Amino acid sequence: MTRPIEAAASRHVRLHCRTSGKPEAPPLLFLHGFPEAGFVWDGMLDRFGARHRCIAPDLRGFGESPAPPDVEAYRARHLVADVVALIESLGRPVRALVAHDWGGAVAWSVTALRPDLVERLVIVNSPHPATFLRALQSDPAQQAASAYINFLCRDDAETLLAENDYARMWPLFTNMGAADSQRPGGGWLTEAVRDRYRAVWSAGLRGGCNYYRASPLRPPTVADDRVMRVVLPDEAVTVRVPTTVVWADGDIALLPCLLDGLDRWVPELRVVRVPDATHWIVHEQPDLVAAEIEWSLSR
Repeated sequence: MTRPIEAAASRHVRLHCRTSGKPEAPPLLFLHGFPEAGFVWDGMLDRFGARHRCIAPDLRGFGESPAPPDVEAYRARHLVADVVALIESLGRPVRALVAHDWGGAVAWSVTALRPDLVERLVIVNSPHPATFLRALQSDPAQQAASAYINFLCRDDAETLLAENDYARMWPLFTNMGAADSQRPGGGWLTEAVRDRYRAVWSAGLRGGCNYYRASPLRPPTVADDRVMRVVLPDEAVTVRVPTTVVWADGDIALLPCLLDGLDRWVPELRVVRVPDATHWIVHEQPDLVAAEIEWSLSR
């Protein structure tokens, strides 16, 4: 069974975690995205806890983990330091790092910078920083698909998102068809699941929005085109551990163009494309996601 604990992270932040399995078992680490929290991995913790020590933290700014108010606290180096310190506290590398959305952004960087801490990587609909940068600089379709980022960077974004029982939040799920019972795996956004999200969001949405404010990776505008001047050295973003990318082709925010040329930065790459799923594939098709984690572990 999962249970909340506190686990050491960076010296400034202690990440609240959910765990399953025996402490001496090989560790698996699961990282969530926006606007979620560690609870979204509970099904995986139940599945893999018999053979592994499973850990799913609330990343800084989410759920029960600390949420520093300043945007600077959400720069990539701090997010990476949290996860590096969490893995180091385990006393050994994680057998697999599994991550979605913003958790994936952190996982790409952790694995590129500290491959000694990660034996294998499983990414679920989270773009590699190099392909995302390329698309934001030159692909009009991805620039349009990412336009929501500029809204989330507004000073009043968290206030607007919380209004009227989070009326602007639910379309993040339902506009991609995730609540449509006619879709394979659809209908997952039940009232009970909504209540779990409400509990997370009631702790505050500023931390989650600060991820977007702190990152230069956003579509260029007349007022802010700094993404056009960003350069990512290959050595900083090349991942040299076996990597599986599970990609839901129905994701309207992250387009399939983000897979193009990915093997340049991920030499040991396997891509699994899922045509009948959206960005919320962890909710929609948990059996498929679990099977791909098992495949990665069996290599």
